[in-house]
Amino acid sequence: QVQLVESGGGLVQPGGSLRLSCAASRSILSINTRAWYRQAPGKERELVASIITGSTTNYADSVKGRFTISRENAENMVYLQMNSLKPEDTAIYYCYFLAWSGAFWGQGTQVTVSS
Repeated sequence: QVQLVESGGGLVQPGGSLRLSCAASRSILSINTRAWYRQAPGKERELVASIITGSTTNYADSVKGRFTISRENAENMVYLQMNSLKPEDTAIYYCYFLAWSGAFWGQGTQVTVSS
């Protein structure tokens, strides 16, 4: 079974930046969608950003202009560059891949934005 492993989370000051990475434990063929979700305490998991076949990207309104999702197909990876971070961005961030072989979730990485 494929595992997705996130990295790059941590504590950052408001206005700061973080870059999250997600790597698959083994190669995944025919990935259709790569995405980042987040879940804050007491709230439901929400879609933050996605990138699909053809490199079309979509972003939640709350992060537009601040976050950028990108991918490295050969490395089975997805990234989330987060700039101008706000306390409201504090959450556990999860990566997600949808491929012909199934849907895969990472275990999450904590992002805390606090002064």
